Amino acid sequence: MTNILLSLSDGFIEEKRKLEKELINLGATVKSITTKKESISGYLHDAEIIVTGVENMDRKTIEAAPNLKYISKFGTGIDNIDLDAAAESGIIVTNTPGQNASSVADLTIGLMLSIARNLPNSNDLVKNGGWKLHIGNEIEGKRLGIIGFGEIGKKVAKRATGFDMDIVAFANYKDEAEAQRLGVQFVSLEELLSTADYIVISTNLKKATYHLINEERLALMKNSAYLINISRGDLIDEKALIRSLKAEQIKGAALDVFSSEPPDLELAQLNNVVCTSHIGGATEECSKRIGNAILHNIRNYLQSEELQHIVTKND
Repeated sequence: MTNILLSLSDGFIEEKRKLEKELINLGATVKSITTKKESISGYLHDAEIIVTGVENMDRKTIEAAPNLKYISKFGTGIDNIDLDAAAESGIIVTNTPGQNASSVADLTIGLMLSIARNLPNSNDLVKNGGWKLHIGNEIEGKRLGIIGFGEIGKKVAKRATGFDMDIVAFANYKDEAEAQRLGVQFVSLEELLSTADYIVISTNLKKATYHLINEERLALMKNSAYLINISRGDLIDEKALIRSLKAEQIKGAALDVFSSEPPDLELAQLNNVVCTSHIGGATEECSKRIGNAILHNIRNYLQSEELQHIVTKND
């Protein structure tokens, strides 16, 4: 009988329960824990499959799981999984790309509107008995710069066309056909940063993109520009961002992700910052899509059939 460990945050409790039930129906033995509330260490020895969200699957963790054969990522980003260590141990890793794209793109537009119109501060003021006119900015007709043109970047661009935004993108892989369909122009990172009114970071975190937005690149931005990050916190040098925001070198930032979560309060409490708690993919619809994709792959694994979206495996 296959031992499966589900390690997901309490935000996905409903989908975790559904997954547990369906996996048991497939004949597996399932242990379910809540990330950051329960230690994964006591469950590693017997686990053949681990379904993980943000749990740190580093080399030490992988080496402590002698029976582990398959890691299934509940989501897209795999920066919490040591792919080299997994490959060396013959462990297959899959993710669920694209399943969260609509949810994250929706939030991106929400964050743009929130920071441009100062919605959180106005909300707090009224709820506390105050009343004040906040002057904000429109997004219609403004230039939107998207760093990364994968599924999320494309869906952000699609939504932004409804605001008649002038959309530019920087990406290593350029989907020219989709860019043409959406009216997106590919430009250099420097041009994007220096000309865009709203800059959305939607690229993957890897060694080459760590602190992609640093002091030098923040200095390229217009002092009227807003920075929105819905990807990974370490794509931004947060200390440099704090200095830039305090000096009003840029107008504001809207952040769903941070280098450490919960974040540095010095950054989170700035008046020109809007924060959310890494909720990009946290919708019922997204959770259901991811759960279905994971269940499909695990069913295939148990039946020795082909897996989808293999990130790495031992040859």
